[in-house]
Amino acid sequence: MSYTAPVKDMLFDIEHLAHIEQIAQIPGFEDAGLDTAAAVLEECAKFNEGVLAPLNFEGDKNPSSWKDGVVTTTPGFKEAFRQYGEGGWQGLQHPADFGGQGLPKTIGAACIEMSNSANMSFALCPLLTDGAIEALLTAGSDELKATYLEKLVTGEWTGTMNLTEPQAGSDLALVRTRAEPQPDGTYKIFGTKIFITYGEHDMAANIVHLVLARVQGAPEGVKGISLFVCPKFLVNKDGTLGARNDAHCVSIEHKLGIKASPTAVLQFGDHGGAVGYLVGEENRGLEYMFIMMNAARYAVGMQGIAIAERAYQKAVQYAKDRVQSRPVDGSIPASAPIIHHPDVKRMLMTMRAYTEGCRAMATVAAAAFDAAHHHPDADVRKQNQAFYEFMVPLVKGYSTEMSQEVTSLGVQVHGGMGFIEETGAAQYYRDAKILTIYEGTTAIQANDLVGRKTARDGGQTVKAIAAQIEKTEAELAASGTPAAQSMARRLTAARQALLEVADFVAGGAKASPNAVFAGSVPYLMLAGNVVAGWQMARSLLVAQDLLQKGQDEAFMRAKITTAQFYAEHILVKAPGLRDSIVQGADSVTALALDAF
Repeated sequence: MSYTAPVKDMLFDIEHLAHIEQIAQIPGFEDAGLDTAAAVLEECAKFNEGVLAPLNFEGDKNPSSWKDGVVTTTPGFKEAFRQYGEGGWQGLQHPADFGGQGLPKTIGAACIEMSNSANMSFALCPLLTDGAIEALLTAGSDELKATYLEKLVTGEWTGTMNLTEPQAGSDLALVRTRAEPQPDGTYKIFGTKIFITYGEHDMAANIVHLVLARVQGAPEGVKGISLFVCPKFLVNKDGTLGARNDAHCVSIEHKLGIKASPTAVLQFGDHGGAVGYLVGEENRGLEYMFIMMNAARYAVGMQGIAIAERAYQKAVQYAKDRVQSRPVDGSIPASAPIIHHPDVKRMLMTMRAYTEGCRAMATVAAAAFDAAHHHPDADVRKQNQAFYEFMVPLVKGYSTEMSQEVTSLGVQVHGGMGFIEETGAAQYYRDAKILTIYEGTTAIQANDLVGRKTARDGGQTVKAIAAQIEKTEAELAASGTPAAQSMARRLTAARQALLEVADFVAGGAKASPNAVFAGSVPYLMLAGNVVAGWQMARSLLVAQDLLQKGQDEAFMRAKITTAQFYAEHILVKAPGLRDSIVQGADSVTALALDAF
């Protein structure tokens, strides 16, 4: 069950689609060009292949356990996490002022993919810590930053997000955890939080909980929620750890997948009140927490790509090794490895095309994030911010839904052995399911895409993206090769479908909300399909050019073939999705509720 990081594919996207050398022109990123990207990815691959990947299957068999409030992680996790921190991987994208390396997200995203391919249960711990770091960098006081950031960035401590509660689910307006102001400026926190990833564990000396709660007298609903730092151990003025805070893990969940990652129920304030420190201003907690959530949503999209890559690698290896039946074309007179069978090749190509398309889309989104946050030109920042915000629900929603199909195909390639746990294929399938649920279900991502990202600006962002896609279509047509011509036709039809649906959404969000939101998930899937297909088209153009120059012939031919497959088997779904949204919206809500 070994894992080999797809460094060459990642660097292709980073160089040719994300244009890392342009990012290296941005002040602060001067040393983050292609050479740096290659060096970082090679080292990251060594760590993930050698340290994290061998622990993945063990984590599924021997998951984290809870006893008397103490969580013990899978054997090997604690030592691996120590190495992770010492290697600087937690601080890769975070500021050097707090012990990080300050590298662009374009490079960091590839490293996130590797760690999640190698061991998704393990990688969830640094993923949540990244979100906590971002929230404190944005809204934390100088005192909070000085107390917590360096320890988080260097991986000595870890961070959590404490949002939901038993009665609230995704409706955070129903949060009841309360915060009582104290004379010394702190708050006492009382309440229960559920689904807290790595809310308790034995891998770090302290856990920094970021907790949503209501201050007494705050407005009802989401406008009355504040954000607090509530550490497992209080921190003395000299930076050493002090008394245990009144925040305790009362249980962990037993789950379908990601079993080695402890999902905790945390109880705050059973023994007099947990000490909390306000982040930013009162009643702006949800605004700050969305900083964490947006960072986490992108990272969850990377998890989808990561688990798809791992499932694909496993399926390819099995298909090469498993001998069964003669090929239908008679090319081999005896039983042959199943990779020679056409339907197995179709499944493997589907897995490969989806994974490469989503990786390319996510890499381009990361580059937009870097430009949006660091480019010296305000107009460039604004354009890239709009593009990145549009891309987040696609990266999160489309990539994770994609991972469901890819990991399912991985089981199918294995046949009956895929249903047997010892092969490992089933773990990827089980682990992938949570990705469409946490950090906002696919429907929540789709509602965001409809409301904030399309209807709010009348579809202007979609139209700007479509204009860029049209330019790629022209380049494809001009190149004249059969592969490019085929891709151009498919991409044109898909772009037109996307524009039709965007107009439908922008025009109907207020007038016919049920019809529009009934099609919100299909709209997300359409948009992801088209944008990933656009990146595959760009890949095809680059690979054709490099092939003509004699560079890495086998690799470039594979790129072209994979892009062709995406166009002919995946991109072609776009017009059908359009029809189901625009023409079939009423049928979703037609059946009376009492008929269910």
